[in-house]
Amino acid sequence: MTGPGLQTFVFDTTNAALWAEEVAKASGIPVEVVPAPAASRAKCDLALVTPRTRECDLAEALAEAGVTYRRWPPEEDGP
Repeated sequence: MTGPGLQTFVFDTTNAALWAEEVAKASGIPVEVVPAPAASRAKCDLALVTPRTRECDLAEALAEAGVTYRRWPPEEDGP
């Protein structure tokens, strides 16, 4: 799973990244574990990518499970 139509989620711990993968798969949300982007300054070297069409679904599932994460790149503020 690669390409511009993906959203990256980064984590502070490996445990959180792997837990997030489990939550996504249990929720039927397609994800792939990838190296965290260096520019994200994530504390964990693992990240998840998911299609942007499922970004909100993943964010909601992770929040409900109590998994902490950040989206990368961060959402830009409007003008």
